[in-house]
Amino acid sequence: MKYIGMPMGMWVLFSKSFRDKLISVFGYRAGEAGKISKAAKARYQEIIAGLPEFEKADRFRMNIVNCAMLSAFLLGMEKKPDVERLTDYYAQAMMIRPMKWFCRLGGKQKFSDKDIRGMKATAALNAADRNPYSWNMEFLPYPDGSGYEARFTKCGICTLMKELGLYDLVPAMCHLDYTMSEAGGVSDFVREYTLASGGPYCDCGYKKKRG
Repeated sequence: MKYIGMPMGMWVLFSKSFRDKLISVFGYRAGEAGKISKAAKARYQEIIAGLPEFEKADRFRMNIVNCAMLSAFLLGMEKKPDVERLTDYYAQAMMIRPMKWFCRLGGKQKFSDKDIRGMKATAALNAADRNPYSWNMEFLPYPDGSGYEARFTKCGICTLMKELGLYDLVPAMCHLDYTMSEAGGVSDFVREYTLASGGPYCDCGYKKKRG
């Protein structure tokens, strides 16, 4: 994957937040946070360069780029945080103003005909059959019309973080699904299993908010 383009844009957009939250969440001094951030940029570029190009129709490219960024910061820390603290760090680092706007925009389209068509197309693509850093997904509408479930049987984040020795920290990324759904304002996120916790799949359920 080329760094020029979306990966570079994501670094410009989020790196300051990732650096600042090292201080406010983990208690690093400013100088230490700066050193970790500098090392993370080089490692991020290295990780991105090692990833294959994603198919044009693959909607999960941003997910793996986010994973690469978080992993790069983690690899720069002398001591890895526990999942609970990392969950808090990642949510705060990601949910900056542009991201909240992005979630609200997505919320306006949630459950629309366009959204449903996109989910069905993603399910049919089965991109992880050709790219281990992507995802395979089933689209399962709820019979009562209250929303739908996206059920993932292959996960690019699991693949990448396992390769980087960070697999035990994957749940911190998984939890952002709840945060983003809440920020969208139209759905309640429900989940029973994740691949990272040993489940048979990752279920991402979106139920329409009442009222």
